[in-house]
Amino acid sequence: MRKAAKQIAASAVLLLVLCVLCRFVFFNQFSIYIPLPEEAAGNSGQTKMQPQVENPEVLQTGEIEYGPGYARIRIYPEARGETDVIFGTDTISGDYHFMKVGRLRTVYDLNTGNFTGDSAVLIGVTLFWLLVGAIMVWHFFQAKGTAFYDYGTIYYAGFFLFALATGLTMLSVTVSHILHPENYSMYSAYNAICSASTNYMMMSTPVLLLFAGAVIISNIALLRHERPRPQNVLGLLVGVLLVIGEAIGWYLFTRDFMGSEWEGRIDRTLKNTYATAFIYCQCMLTGAVICGIKAARHVPAADKDCIIILGCWFRKDGTLPPLLKGRADRALEFSRMQLEESGKEAVFIPSGGQGRDEPKPEAEAIRQYLLSRGIEDRRILPEDKSGNTLENMTFSGRIIRESGTDGKTVFATSSYHVFRSGLWARQSGLAAEGIGSRTKWWFWPNAFIRETAGLLQKRWKQELLFLVILIVFFGILSIIL
Repeated sequence: MRKAAKQIAASAVLLLVLCVLCRFVFFNQFSIYIPLPEEAAGNSGQTKMQPQVENPEVLQTGEIEYGPGYARIRIYPEARGETDVIFGTDTISGDYHFMKVGRLRTVYDLNTGNFTGDSAVLIGVTLFWLLVGAIMVWHFFQAKGTAFYDYGTIYYAGFFLFALATGLTMLSVTVSHILHPENYSMYSAYNAICSASTNYMMMSTPVLLLFAGAVIISNIALLRHERPRPQNVLGLLVGVLLVIGEAIGWYLFTRDFMGSEWEGRIDRTLKNTYATAFIYCQCMLTGAVICGIKAARHVPAADKDCIIILGCWFRKDGTLPPLLKGRADRALEFSRMQLEESGKEAVFIPSGGQGRDEPKPEAEAIRQYLLSRGIEDRRILPEDKSGNTLENMTFSGRIIRESGTDGKTVFATSSYHVFRSGLWARQSGLAAEGIGSRTKWWFWPNAFIRETAGLLQKRWKQELLFLVILIVFFGILSIIL
């Protein structure tokens, strides 16, 4: 994540330097574009625009050029200062512009927000967002093996879509401003930048509603198979909250607003703040889903020395329920595949201590199942002290080091649990890749959302700080621009 942050910062600095260079080499002139009515545009040869400069010592106007639907007046700065410029004809009432000449002979049109070199700035901002998206995609696909199990991977998967959508929006605004400056001023660009979260939220609404609907349906199916418990309604709660959040957003973004300029800025700031908070949660959820699916579908190389089987609840008679049996069967399947491909036998490490309602350690129940499936006892090294996933990985890692093997390890768990388990493995210092067992379609979404909540719970302070930074950033932009 730090490497990506450094690359993004370096890209911002490089683009800033290029913008400054391009401003003086290619975009060092300033022109005012006056839209003309159709009757005036069609008779531009007879239309005489008469610019009046209040303070000629500040700037001068050049020859007037006429195009399809607009008149273009070149501006030549003379000295720092401010002045009013009025453009009028015998058929058009005066068009008033408040102009300012700043340092480096930069001209500002406070009516439109345009300034000398604004096209270079728009190009730079557009390239920045597109580069951010490209950097995130590149790092996502470069995260392979154990390096994939990282919180940074969630950011790459979740926020690259936001960066890409913002970059494409800015590309549209930039092209429009360059090709049709008379209709697309810099204020259009400012609005696009400030409303990046709002625009993305509205564009992603159909996909998000489909996702929410699928989660709700799967959770209803889950409740038909499982007894109602708080952890069994989490998917339903998230799905309903997503729908309500989208409904609130659309109400805020589409309602009519009447008020002063500052009241309008406050209203826009509140909308963008809401959208930023919502999009942040949406991007984190999207990233977690993408990472979870990829982790569950990953098949490691057939060169492993050890296969850890993560335990969970089992029946009082010692038999394995479908969830735990699926994990053991996935480990056996990988072992057979590896033996066929490379001829290498792997050691099984069933991992799990004894819970309060369990007659023996989970590791022993898994061991008995492996023996019943024809695995020799010499190939089973139980770990029966752990009480959670982190301890599973930590204690299993000790057994691996004591066994004297090379330590190439894979762990088997439920599909929705692979990514989070990989994070715990990295935290414990164990280099291990995961394989996921199949899970019922109605069980997977709710369980995965529970896993996502667990992921974010461990980093709630960092996530809250990042969210506050984003809200403050877009809030300040909304107030200023």
